[in-house]
Order: sequence, then C-alpha cells, then structure tokens
Amino acid sequence: MKKYVEMEIKPEVAAVFDSYPVKFKRKLLILRNLILDTASEIESVGEIEETLKWGEPSYLTPKSKSGSTIRIAWKEAKKDQYSIFFKCTADLVPAMKERYSDKFIFGGKRSIDFKLNDKIPKKELKQCIALALTYHRNKKLEPTARWKMIEKII
Repeated sequence: MKKYVEMEIKPEVAAVFDSYPVKFKRKLLILRNLILDTASEIESVGEIEETLKWGEPSYLTPKSKSGSTIRIAWKEAKKDQYSIFFKCTADLVPAMKERYSDKFIFGGKRSIDFKLNDKIPKKELKQCIALALTYHRNKKLEPTARWKMIEKII
C-alpha cells in the first residue's frame, strides 16, 4: 500500500496553499494529510491524484474511479473558516450529517466546515473521507450498509 502522506505537492497546488493565510494553510495541510492517509489505508482506492478543481486543491481516484472528488479550501468570503468539500449532487454530506450531526458543522449538502480553533475529530473525518473515496462502489448501498463497510476499513 502506497503511503501518500509523503507525496510531493505539485507546484500549482502548492501555489494555492501558499495563497492562503498561514494559519489556515496549516489546517488545510492537515486535511490534505488526512485525505492521503485515509486513501493509503484503502487498498481498492488505488492511486490518488492531487490537482486543482475550481482553483482549489482536489483529490481524485483516476485509475480505480472508486471515489468522488474531494476538495479543500479557505475562501475569502468566509474568512473565519476552512472546509472540506464533497460533490453536492452525491448524497455524501446528507449521509455524513445523519451520522455525525453532533461532530461537525455542515455547509449545506457540500461541505464540512471548521473554525480555526476547532478540534478535528480525526477518526470520524477519516470515515467521511473514506465514504467519498469509495463512493462509486458504495452509492447503491443503504446508508447503514455503507457505514458498516467504512467501519471495516477505517
């Protein structure tokens, strides 16, 4: 299993991280490492591609096509938070809300939002990331079955 945490950041992606305020850049790099670490724990996910989508660091599963795109960003319009974004047309965030409404703040159907000093519940966030990284393999399962599958691998 490949360890992605050591994966070098592409210059164009690094430039976006460098454009963020330093305190948020550090937090977003933690999210990046959680995404890559989670991907390395799920053998069926395969290769992870780090790229830019909508000008934001994004993570895809190009070879296995097992997952839905995950993006991370800080936005000028919401200066006091940073977020991890999931495809809004998928039912990922609603499933996450149903399970973890007491753990996270959600931005509608598309994100989990964090304030600068929030403690990140890493185990639960890794499970949400795993749900997205395996989305195309589990989207037809009932929510309970999807989460059971995730719990077995994370």
